[in-house]
Amino acid sequence: MSKKLKIVSISSEVAPFSKTGGLADICRSLPKAIKRLGHEIIVITPLYGQVINTKINNLKILYKNVQIFLNSEDSVFVNYWQGWLLPDLPVYFIENKQYFSRKKNIYGSSHENVRFMIFDVAALKLISLLKFEADIIHCHDWHTGLIPYYLKTDFLYSKTLKKAKTVFTIHNLVFQFGHSWWEVPTAKKDYRRSNIPHINNPDIENINFAKRAILSADVINTVSEQYREEILTKKFGQDLHRILSNRKEKLFGIINGIDYKTFNPLNDRGLYKNYSYKRIDKKRLNKEYLQKKLGLPINQEIPIIALTSRIAFQKGIELVLEILESLIKIDLQIIIIGDGDKQYITKLKKEIKKYPKKIVWLSFAKNQSLETLIYAGADIFLLPSHHEPCGINQLIAMRYGCIPVVRHVGGLYDTVTDFNPRLNDGDGFSFSNFDKYSLFAAIIRALENYQHEHVWNDLMIRAMKKSSSWEIPAKKYIDLYYQALKNGAK
Repeated sequence: MSKKLKIVSISSEVAPFSKTGGLADICRSLPKAIKRLGHEIIVITPLYGQVINTKINNLKILYKNVQIFLNSEDSVFVNYWQGWLLPDLPVYFIENKQYFSRKKNIYGSSHENVRFMIFDVAALKLISLLKFEADIIHCHDWHTGLIPYYLKTDFLYSKTLKKAKTVFTIHNLVFQFGHSWWEVPTAKKDYRRSNIPHINNPDIENINFAKRAILSADVINTVSEQYREEILTKKFGQDLHRILSNRKEKLFGIINGIDYKTFNPLNDRGLYKNYSYKRIDKKRLNKEYLQKKLGLPINQEIPIIALTSRIAFQKGIELVLEILESLIKIDLQIIIIGDGDKQYITKLKKEIKKYPKKIVWLSFAKNQSLETLIYAGADIFLLPSHHEPCGINQLIAMRYGCIPVVRHVGGLYDTVTDFNPRLNDGDGFSFSNFDKYSLFAAIIRALENYQHEHVWNDLMIRAMKKSSSWEIPAKKYIDLYYQALKNGAK
């Protein structure tokens, strides 16, 4: 029998404390699943002062005014707080008011690299203070990318950390450090030949956290098997495909899951009426309630299309805007909940003014509690991504019987099976080419099948019965951790 592991999960956001997208859900659900498998795990994340209320979340101060040495010249002071994901699963928060408490937005600082460099060093310091002799430090996305690097350099001789091996999970390779990697001039690119600059040196903002993690981690993985293959190519590799190819024997793909206790239409308190695949008829009551709540005409026969993602090019919003006028001519309703690029949101608002009874847009930050109600009330979930590492929104949508229309790419390829009417098989509708014609055709195909109640009911039942829990992915991560221990021992 394999030994039980001691694991540290480190991420920039963890639901329900902080969230901008799926990363927060994953970094809540995966540690819980690992804990249920019998391993010891702790979670570390920043304390965003204007987002996380210490009293409401029952956080307790653990260490005050701890000096963190970043290099030979720079140091900062941080506080450490403790909360809980489960009664025996602690979450530790790193507080520094200058870098993490000035803004309501989690991201967007002009000193983003400095912020998360401080976070990474402070996280390693906390592990030492706790005397938590970790087997595995699991680093999620670029914000934690300096941790594998530091364990091979500045923290190489730490007594507490000496046996720790690192797993670096790429949730989205587009994001490699605090601003767009493609905007960095060639002469300023990070080739990992230099040490990390001092915090008052502007060059620090060009340090590529993801690249350093890929070159230093004992194991690298990404969040679907298809995306693993894609990032080895120039098209999807975001200028890191060469170093990933050089380390492809250490690169794995594990599809994301969702927490079936959190996302369950049978007991979700956010719904108007709970239901299951055995009582699919009750889903209709949520549709009426949603239409009334959002000021849309109440009509069971009108299909509702929902988009619940970042308003960004990656998510295919440009294609949606290109076909919006054509969609509006069809008897349907569109609900969009998400934040993102202002240029797209401005265009959406113009369309809403013209068609207020057909389109609704909601800011996710202000309406997060409505997310599952939208899945329960809508008929079709739309995610026509340009690229998609995995995404969990389509998994949540299917759990609520909301049928996905997605592009055949990345994790969407791995999680949505295209409907075949002849075999009455599949749980969604997919298309391959990233263009408006292919998207429109896929939506029309879904709407045509929606007209046949027995066909659509079968689709909903298959989608709701599909197994997308964290149970299997969590076991794969445990295997990955053992692989990291093996790789690190070489």
